[in-house]
Amino acid sequence: MPFRFSPVAILILGMFPLTGHTEDAALPLKMDRTFKRHPVAADGAAAFINAQHVEAKKDDQIEASGDVELRQSGQVISAGHLIYGQVSKDVLAEGEVRFEQPGVIVTGPVLKLNLATDLGEMSQPQFEFPDNHARGTAETMHILGKKSYSFDNTTFTTCPVGNDDWLLTTNRLDIDRTTQIGISHQTVVDFKGVPILYTPWMDFALNDSRRSGFLAPTFGSTSTGGTEFSLPYYWNLAPNADATITPRLIAKRGTQYNNEFRYLEPTYAGQIHYEELSGDHLTNTSRSFLAMKHTQNLGGGLGYAMDVSRVSDDNYFRDLSTTVMGTSQTILMRDNALTYNTGPWAAVARVQSFQTLQDPLAPVVAPYRRQPQLLLNGQGAYGDADVRFASEYVDFRHDTLVSGERLVLNPSVSYPLLDDLGYYLTPKLGLHYTQYKMGANNTSLLPDATRTVPIFSVDGGMTFERDMPSFLGGDYLQTLEPRLFYTYIPYRNQSQMPVYDSALAPLTFGQLFTENRFFGSDRVGDANAISVAMTSRVIDNVGGTERLRVMLGERFSFKAPQVYMYTPAENTARSDILAGLGGKLTKAWTLDSLYEYNPNQAQTMMYNVTANYRPEPGKLLNLGYRYTSETLALNTGLPYALRQADISTEWPLFGRWLGVARLSYSLIDKSPVESLAGLEYNEACWTMRFVAQSIVTAINVKSTGIFIQLELNDLVRIGSDPLDALRLSVPGYTKMNSLPAAQPDPGLR
Repeated sequence: MPFRFSPVAILILGMFPLTGHTEDAALPLKMDRTFKRHPVAADGAAAFINAQHVEAKKDDQIEASGDVELRQSGQVISAGHLIYGQVSKDVLAEGEVRFEQPGVIVTGPVLKLNLATDLGEMSQPQFEFPDNHARGTAETMHILGKKSYSFDNTTFTTCPVGNDDWLLTTNRLDIDRTTQIGISHQTVVDFKGVPILYTPWMDFALNDSRRSGFLAPTFGSTSTGGTEFSLPYYWNLAPNADATITPRLIAKRGTQYNNEFRYLEPTYAGQIHYEELSGDHLTNTSRSFLAMKHTQNLGGGLGYAMDVSRVSDDNYFRDLSTTVMGTSQTILMRDNALTYNTGPWAAVARVQSFQTLQDPLAPVVAPYRRQPQLLLNGQGAYGDADVRFASEYVDFRHDTLVSGERLVLNPSVSYPLLDDLGYYLTPKLGLHYTQYKMGANNTSLLPDATRTVPIFSVDGGMTFERDMPSFLGGDYLQTLEPRLFYTYIPYRNQSQMPVYDSALAPLTFGQLFTENRFFGSDRVGDANAISVAMTSRVIDNVGGTERLRVMLGERFSFKAPQVYMYTPAENTARSDILAGLGGKLTKAWTLDSLYEYNPNQAQTMMYNVTANYRPEPGKLLNLGYRYTSETLALNTGLPYALRQADISTEWPLFGRWLGVARLSYSLIDKSPVESLAGLEYNEACWTMRFVAQSIVTAINVKSTGIFIQLELNDLVRIGSDPLDALRLSVPGYTKMNSLPAAQPDPGLR
């Protein structure tokens, strides 16, 4: 809900969300008073009066006293004493007056109101907006209609009663529930008695509707740019289109302009993001970034999608990204695709290329361009048989590597011999046909080639269950799930075939039950093997929670595989052994782990383990460790081995202070990969955050960011925003001041 501010004398700009209902609700009448009168108002709506004493006066006046309540068309007036003119429709209420309209409750000593015109006035009002728990006081309230009113010399806050840590003071506050717009004049925001905002005029939406205007500014500091200040302007072009224009002042580099345009139509949608820094003071160059996304339904099953990004130089994100995590981007995609879906058939025609952002100390090979890629896939059921057809044609192009064309045809059919609750057995027969035509940069003189490989597999498994009513004092169900998967693929010599977009798939439990050991179509691994796995689960019968999961699996080859992509491992008949352990062990503890062991070399190849402890919102501990051996890295083409420990936490410290931290540490390099530390102070109606973050973005290059933010609940966030960094670096992070009021955090109180 953006503000629209006057550009004169703005110190700090913010957002001022107020919400409210516009409907007039018919309120039921309680028949528990001594007297009841219901004269009819000019608009035909009855005005009901309940009171302990009611007396008819001259000139058709009615005087009521003692717990007086007047109701009409969603308006409720309560007072100690009330005079009502049946002809003039004037109301004079005195003595602890309470006036209610949809979305607002006002109390004060005296109220004057005409029920026919809905015009009136209340002196010394105290008002509430129940929808967002806001309250305030004013010198005078002018009632301009059932859905419109104005306050003179107003103070406003969302802090609870008795707490005025921040106050918005304005000469006049206009509220119009018909247009759902509020306007504030001569406005000052005080925090702890210190003025932090002044603007002569601003308007804001009273609901979730969008309004043009300046958004909350951000400021901070980074190691690459120094002090920064950004002031976004939101432009509501139409109900289905908007734009955001953000000048960003970077002390060391100059002024960068960030622009975003979004649109949404029934048949298409998209956004355009453009950034430009004209004349970087440090590089003496003009730098820019462009990203465009568009999707469209063309009708008749046709669709179009575009995702295009371009950046002016390799270091753009490392130098200018507004988030520390964004500095690690290395690949930008440029993709245009035309799709067709009808019945069982789906087709895609795509042109795809990439921009690779190089680190001079760790260069990477740029991906192949697909110019074009054509896909045609189909699926249908014939009786109980499942028939599938997959095909692909790609023209791979590269500036330095061997280019070429590849055609793939892959029909298959599967038929369940057994398919019942608790057991299944499904054989599958397929054919993988591949044809290559070599193109430019063929320095190795690879010949044109054709490969035809039949693929046969059988997948079968069973599920056994038993009740465990006394396990750990609860009611649990234990399962035992054996599974067998047999694959036969004859050997084909593929050493003279290029590798365009394929890689050896990492060994996982899912990969144990797939035919091909490789991703992509450049390699089809030979196989005469059976995969054996056993899974056992302990499930809570009350809530269905998986309390414990134990998995064990391995692939046994009747003949050692001969097709490899990188340096071949030993010709062995046994694959690595996989073991997994996980589950929601308790209400607070969750565990997940995977272990890979090579029995032929008696060596641990890989393992990772993560544990999460979260007893309640605001209390969080994440622990993790990842290990990949040099042998596994060599066999799978990974650039390096990995030994990395991670710990992140969000935890109450003392009083209202909360600590957040993350450390990701490489034991091989003996240095942090990412570190984050922060403090958060939570009051009833405001929060202060201090966060510092450092992350490795390239070899011997680190990017650091310092975030300081003051958030006045439901009003404004001042400073640089650390929330994205916290959510990415501390999985499960909870923004404490966004929790419902019914769920306070006792650790901070």
